[in-house]
This record gives sequence, C-alpha cells and structure tokens, in this order.
Amino acid sequence: MVMENSIVSEFEGILLKDSDPFSYFMLVAFEASGLIRFALLLLCWPVIRFLDALGMGDAGLKLMVFVATAGLRVLEIESVSRAVLPKFFMDDIDMEAWRVFSRYDKRVVVTKMPRIMVERFVKEHLRADEVVGSELVVNRFGFATGLVNGDIGFISSKVAKLFVDDEPSLGLRRATSSFQFFSICNEQMHPPFITDENCHDHQLLRPLPVIFHDGRLVMRPTPSTALLILSWMPLGILLAIIRIIIGVMLPLRIIPYVTPLFGGKIIVKGKPPSPISGSNSGVLFVCTHRTLMDPVVLSTVLMRKIPAVTYSISRLSEILSPIPTVRLTRMREVDAQKIKHELSKGDLVVCPEGTTCREPFLLRFSGLFAELTDRIVPVAMNYRVGFFHATTAGGWKALDPIFFFMNPRPVYEVTFLNQLPAEATCSSGKSPHDVANYVQRILAATLGFECTNFTRKDKYRVLAGNDGTVSCTSLVDQVKKVVSTFKPFLQ
Repeated sequence: MVMENSIVSEFEGILLKDSDPFSYFMLVAFEASGLIRFALLLLCWPVIRFLDALGMGDAGLKLMVFVATAGLRVLEIESVSRAVLPKFFMDDIDMEAWRVFSRYDKRVVVTKMPRIMVERFVKEHLRADEVVGSELVVNRFGFATGLVNGDIGFISSKVAKLFVDDEPSLGLRRATSSFQFFSICNEQMHPPFITDENCHDHQLLRPLPVIFHDGRLVMRPTPSTALLILSWMPLGILLAIIRIIIGVMLPLRIIPYVTPLFGGKIIVKGKPPSPISGSNSGVLFVCTHRTLMDPVVLSTVLMRKIPAVTYSISRLSEILSPIPTVRLTRMREVDAQKIKHELSKGDLVVCPEGTTCREPFLLRFSGLFAELTDRIVPVAMNYRVGFFHATTAGGWKALDPIFFFMNPRPVYEVTFLNQLPAEATCSSGKSPHDVANYVQRILAATLGFECTNFTRKDKYRVLAGNDGTVSCTSLVDQVKKVVSTFKPFLQ
C-alpha cells in the first residue's frame, strides 16, 4: 500500500545545501564549551577529511561528535540546539528542496547528526513529523560521553519501522547517500530539484522564520572561517580594549572623528534635533534596540550625554558606559516616575522593545513612553558586524561591549525621524497602545523590518528557557537579606 502524502528526506545535502555537518559541531564546541574545544575540533579537521577520503566517513563523524560533546552537560547541548543552531540551519536551507518537501502531509527527516542537535529546528521551522538520527550516550549525571548509539544501518532500520504498513511516496536523497532505506520509497529524487513556483497546492511557501537566536558567532564556522576567527582573536581583544579605553576617556564630541581611525563607522541619516533650552521637559528619543550600544551611539551622534533607561545590562557595562544610565524595575508606576523625573531634567533615550533582536523584526513596543510625554522623536538604529554578536540571552552579558568592539569594522546606522506631531500623540486622545504601535510601524518601515507582537518574555522563553525577569533588588539589599537570614544562627 502506498501512502500518497508521505516523504522522507535527508537533512544534510538535501534540505541543507551543505552535506558536511562539521561547522555545526564547531558551533556546539564554541557555544557550549569555549575556545579551547573549538580550536581542538578544528585541529581534528584534517584527520576527519582523511578518514572521509578513505571511505571511513562514519568514523570521522564519530570523531566530530566525541570532540564536540564529550564531557558537556546535555542541557548545554540542548540549549545550543534551541538557541544557536536554528539560525545557521535556516541560512543554509535549499528552498527548492523545501518546496518539494513541504508539499507532503507526512514528513520525515533523516540526519547524520545526533537527533538532539536537529529535532527542534526541523519540527518547529520545517514542520516535520519525525526526525531520525543517532542518539547521544549520556551518563547518569547528565553528561554526554561523546559516544552515540546508532550507525547508518541502525538509522535506516528506524526509518523502515515508521513505514511498516505504508511505503513513503517520495524519498529525497543525495546520489552518494549511504542510507539504505530509500529502497522502500515509491519514488526517489536527487538534486537539483525543479519545482513549479506557481503551484501552491499543499505547499508552504517558506519555512517558519527564525526570529530569536543566541550565540556569539556571526558566521558559520567552516574550517577556513574558524581559522580566521582564531587568528583574529588576540588582535581583536587588544583592539577592543583600546576602543573601550578611548570611548571612556575622550569627550563625546571627539569620538566621531576618532572612530574611523580604529575601524569603526557611524552612518547618520535624517536631521538630528537640536537641544531645546528653557523647557520643563526634554525630548524622548524612542529607539529600536539592536545592541546595548544603541544609546551610546546616539549620544555620540548628538555629541552630548543623554541618559538611557536600562533593565538587565550588567554592572560592568554600567561602569564602562560613557553616558548616565537609569535602571528600571519593571514595576510600571515606579518606572513611570523615574522616566518623568529624568525628562524633567532633559532629554532621555528609551528602547520600548525591552530587549534586543538581531533579525529584521521589531518586537512589541511598550506603551509606557507614550503616556509620559508628547515630545517623541523616533530613531531607527541598526548595525553590522563581521565576527561576533554583541548581545546574549544565555551568556555573560558583561562581555557584550567587548565582543562588539572585537569586530574588525563595526558599523552603526542611525536614522532620525521627525518628531511626532501632536495629533499622533496621547494629547490628541490616542491611547498609549496606539501611539506605540504607530511608532513601531514607522520605524519598521524605515528599516525594512517586520513588526511582531513578540515580547522580551517570548525571546527569553525561546533562548534561555525562562521569562527574562531579573531581580529589581539592589546588591546591597540582597546582601542585607542574606545577613538577616543567617543572623539568628550567628547570635
């Protein structure tokens, strides 16, 4: 019996353009462990290639798995698979293969990588029903041993068991595939895939996009890219230290002239507003949030220190910041009073998304800023970096400025929009929600981004498995609380 709407596809070399999974193991090594394991796996690459040339590709794959995962907690590998790998998988998707794959109702994906690395992406973004791959061997303490259960034959038998009664309608495979289950498919296809773009029946036009992703590396670490990153690291750290020292010591009005000398670039579009004196309220600059550098770059462009409201930046970032920061509590009334107080003293910067987003999407804007002033200037911020991302959800936020300045040529784009007219603010009777949505739309249109209703909590649930809430209690208060807890035992 033939099932009309079932398909089995290889992941590497079919749904992904690249048939070599080495770079994805490099990502696991870097993000879940660190630079030493990253370098060690790169050193193993010639051995892996040699084994592959001898027809021992399975042994090379096992070596990759061992070096990348041995000794890691499974939770760390799951975290990388959830927050880091999907972005790189999506960038390598073969859209022609996807169009064929998406036409079928029952979809099965087969991978050479351990299932844990692939399953989340394939099920959530490619809408697959089943994922078949090898299984990492985990000890009783929750650490990966570096070994896997399941070779090519084992994986092939697992696929066959999924179709005991029904043969799959189609199998997508590489011409050199070593998987043995394709013989049960009613029909087989090899790349390149030719599809009719005008045919939309049972066809999902695009995979579900990756909106949130984490990790420090911008580029997929192929062997050549990984070698370039490792070679740049020492110089990058030195350059970051120099840039940070210059940023902290020099006056803001000088920094725009010094920045190009150290590889940086700031592109300014639109007309920055002039400082207004003699007013009882400052201008509220409402910015898109790309990195923690947004308010600093804005102050640099305006050549004056403008305080910025913050929430979860590290204490180190606050210390290094060349501009004043105002830490919010996420308690609406308290935060409203803080923002009103700062506006009574002058201009202020706010990022109503509440957190950064790397992809071309804007998160939902909080309407709090619209309630507090009618003098609103939207500012579209965007940036480009080559090697390292300057934001993290699950990593150490104190390193954010260092990673930003480690990039060879960081570029920032600042686009000033006109101040909102009175009829577009709450003074004309509009609700804060409507004003926030309007500002989000015009900023998205300026950047060519898409608006979403996702929030900070959505981002952290996807990337870190929590809602992103941080304690609003100061360090001193936390110490007092600990002392008071143990005080009875000390008397």
